[in-house]
Amino acid sequence: MNKKEINEIKKNFSEECGFFTIGQTVQAFVDAEKNIKYKSNNLFAALPQDESELIMAILKKALSGTFGKNLKEYSFPKDAYLEGGMQPFLYELTRSKFTDEEKVDEFLNMIVERMQYVSTYAVFSAHCTYSVLNKTKNDELTDDAESEYDYNFIITAVCPVELRYDGLIFSDETNAIVKKTTADRIIEMPSDGFLFPLFSDRQPDINGVLVYTKNANKPNTSVVDDLLGCEFVMSYKNEKETFHAILNNVVGDELDYDLITTVNDKIGELVDKSAHETEPKTIGKQELSNILWEAGVSQEKLEHLPKVFESAMGEKPLTAVNLIERKTVLSTSSITINIGKDAQDKVKCENIDGRRCLVIALDDPEVSVNGMPTNVK
Repeated sequence: MNKKEINEIKKNFSEECGFFTIGQTVQAFVDAEKNIKYKSNNLFAALPQDESELIMAILKKALSGTFGKNLKEYSFPKDAYLEGGMQPFLYELTRSKFTDEEKVDEFLNMIVERMQYVSTYAVFSAHCTYSVLNKTKNDELTDDAESEYDYNFIITAVCPVELRYDGLIFSDETNAIVKKTTADRIIEMPSDGFLFPLFSDRQPDINGVLVYTKNANKPNTSVVDDLLGCEFVMSYKNEKETFHAILNNVVGDELDYDLITTVNDKIGELVDKSAHETEPKTIGKQELSNILWEAGVSQEKLEHLPKVFESAMGEKPLTAVNLIERKTVLSTSSITINIGKDAQDKVKCENIDGRRCLVIALDDPEVSVNGMPTNVK
């Protein structure tokens, strides 16, 4: 799937859309000891409206975030197609439309047994149908009703449950403010989720799955590796750390403030230019070499880049959006300074009287300290 295809599903993921319907909806509550304390399987249309609206919002949230960061596509490895593998199971589960209770129970048990989770959680899963209309080359819908076909898929959201019992409440019974005496288990928005099959080239693709993670820095790798049987790829945080390691190993003592901000700006420009492209922008060793050369890294240093890059990434490229910082942060053990993009050229690291100093050029002499203006003379 690409950004355009994900956005098409998100845009039409609504009860107001005449081409989209939710069928059977599975709900489950799992305690910290991995016991399924509650399970239901009902037609979405039969649920109370206030409840169905919340479930719709939860399921749609599993399609949110940045593609390549919060949303990643995974292909099934060869062994996932074998008997008992996750690919044929998900295929049959989708075909059953959640009407086979034995398969639903098996699905929930797989989640509980294979996925690692630190506390209690709720599972929401639904069978959905999106009636796809063919489009012209200009991305406009055709008027030919016979060109319709149904894209059937299942979407699953795993939501943390927060126990809330402290605090004061207003009691309608006593007409007074009193201490809360009961505990509420509040279901939060999903931390993890997935969609199967993929919607690639506006056609169902049973060879992969789209995975959602709320925390791109610390994704729940067991969802990909253990539950879905795919091979987890580098997280947003790991990819950025790998990029930093590549720069350190290649540039070494030439790595300074100006170089770091220039490289960040150049990668940011690539991301902005590719914002309307369907695939996330990637950077291979040659693209990175060009960026570093334009930023002023010597040819002697760049000769080491191919070997360093291949050692860290193999033949896989880096995802550009995962490498950039939208603001510059300078920090020492006791000082942190946030610098806006338009002020990067006003900051310099200099050696003054034998001491490393941070010098900030001020166009406006007025400086605020703890919210109070003070004049720097």
